[in-house]
Amino acid sequence: MTNQLEAAVLVAVLFGAGLYLCLSRRLLRVLFGFLMVSNAANLVLIAISGDPTGKRAAVVGADAPAGVVPVDPLPQALILTAIVIGFAVAAYLTVLVYRLYTDRGTANVTTLFNCETPGGAAAKEDAT
Repeated sequence: MTNQLEAAVLVAVLFGAGLYLCLSRRLLRVLFGFLMVSNAANLVLIAISGDPTGKRAAVVGADAPAGVVPVDPLPQALILTAIVIGFAVAAYLTVLVYRLYTDRGTANVTTLFNCETPGGAAAKEDAT
């Protein structure tokens, strides 16, 4: 198999598994699914940036032999930005899931907003 085909298969597997996890009813699985979809998107950006073999580094003012094309730095900048944004969103979702679990006592979407049975801190305060 070629490198592009292997990357495409890996992106498809990551995206499919991430989408499956995002459609789950448990919020922790949704968080892991978001992380997998984010990594799949980063891998797509790496795959479409091209093969850097035989190209020189993209450095301003570098002495290079004639005819050698530099590597495009834009996909690398996009990937770095996507990694930072994905990390920030994952940190926010982690705190959100933790707060929902501590306040409501569950991380399951079907029982999260059930008004009949409050869980977590609300149930502990009512019991005392």
